[in-house]
Amino acid sequence: MSASAACIGGQPTPWWAAAASQEIDDRMMSFENIDLNLVYIALGAMTLVLLPIFLWHTPLVGAKTRNSISTAIRNLWLHKLRSFLSVLGIIIGTGAVIALMAFGEGSMQDALDDIKRQGATNIIVMSVKPPEEATSTRRSFVAKYGLTDQDYNRFQQTLPNLVATLPMRVFAAEIRPVIESRMFQGRVVGTTAHYSTVYQIQDRIERGRFLEEQDENPVPRNVTVIGSAIASTLFPGEDPLGKSIKFSGKDRAFTIVGVLKDRTPSTSAGDIEDYNGDVYIPLAACRSLLGELVVFRSSGMRGAEQVQLNRIVLTVQVMDQVRPTSEMVRAQLEEYHDRNKRDWEIKVPLDKLEQAERTRDRYRMQMAMIAGISLLVGGIGIMNIMLATVTERTREIGIRRALGAKRGDITFQFLVEAVVQTTVGGVMGVGLGFAVIYAVPWLVLRYFEERIPAAVHVPSVFMAFLVAVVVGVLFGWYPSRRAARLDPIEALRHE
Repeated sequence: MSASAACIGGQPTPWWAAAASQEIDDRMMSFENIDLNLVYIALGAMTLVLLPIFLWHTPLVGAKTRNSISTAIRNLWLHKLRSFLSVLGIIIGTGAVIALMAFGEGSMQDALDDIKRQGATNIIVMSVKPPEEATSTRRSFVAKYGLTDQDYNRFQQTLPNLVATLPMRVFAAEIRPVIESRMFQGRVVGTTAHYSTVYQIQDRIERGRFLEEQDENPVPRNVTVIGSAIASTLFPGEDPLGKSIKFSGKDRAFTIVGVLKDRTPSTSAGDIEDYNGDVYIPLAACRSLLGELVVFRSSGMRGAEQVQLNRIVLTVQVMDQVRPTSEMVRAQLEEYHDRNKRDWEIKVPLDKLEQAERTRDRYRMQMAMIAGISLLVGGIGIMNIMLATVTERTREIGIRRALGAKRGDITFQFLVEAVVQTTVGGVMGVGLGFAVIYAVPWLVLRYFEERIPAAVHVPSVFMAFLVAVVVGVLFGWYPSRRAARLDPIEALRHE
């Protein structure tokens, strides 16, 4: 028995039991990774296929109904091109609805996921440079403003319901490899190991690791984690792990211990944060090795800023506590900061999340309207073809009436033909929609290196299909009634 064998109740577990347990865990993980949307669609498709087959062999479908359906399918098969052209609008309309809803849902889901990564239970307090610091002619060379360590400690000690706090020091810098001449204009983010938990990026690490507690205590270490854009720019075709980078105006070099995957930029109050150009270092190392003073040059001017903390993220237990806690934060900042020099700002991702969800609901309603218009156009095409078919088959209608067929039989036959056409067109449209959903993002990523998010919106698949069938009933009703109302004598005389 190997030393690494698992133990249960103090007794070593047999190798076959450990292997079986691992296989069960692997299967459970595989089951968790299954896309439930595809499962729902597969179950719905099986129901749509098996239900008609089941009904066909039950007394619910009589001999006359079976005969009418068979005749309708045979007539459509004899005129394949005309039948295809008549349902082409339904095919395109159904596919367009499914594809548009999928691309819209994917984009909205990306935005919602980005907001959720910021945390629906988070409160983000940010340092803001006061207007007078930028416009006053008597301003000093060093601008001092923003959040302080005293603010951070006060939040921790006085605010109830906090489950996590995250301090951050952020500043722009030119990032260069130590032994290379390449340069990247990005941001340096001094933070703690809790960043990965608060911003939910545990699964966004491509290589290496993120910052850990031992990187700050007991002695700050000069290690760093870089974004994907920095890795591809400064180290093209290379493994950045173990290499060193430096920042403009600073002598200290930092060793790369991790590389993050591509992250979707975040939009906040009109500002865009591109996380792929960020460099993450321990906050203690940022202060002890780089200092709090940041010198910058812009538009022929030279200045410096001294900010202890650029951002503090506070996490509460539940969403109901977000707004009351944010009001307590606001009250503290108004009390301890100069009211005439407002150098702070509070952002609540929960507000953005609710706004984005409302936007998504409005977008879905717009897509539903577009779906209705697209399928309406397809229905008009079917009605035109059906009217032409009635005219073409006037003599056939007269013969059937002369042989004893009732008006209801004629109506039912043409109505079944319309429903069969729209049903087949709806199925083909669903296939077209799925082909577009999976093919277009792959082609764009392969040839243009751009990512198009797509997420199958299950209700839209069934909605588009059912609307297509309903369109067949509605727009097939008038031609079928017109065929049934033909005078048998006049129909027999028709050439």
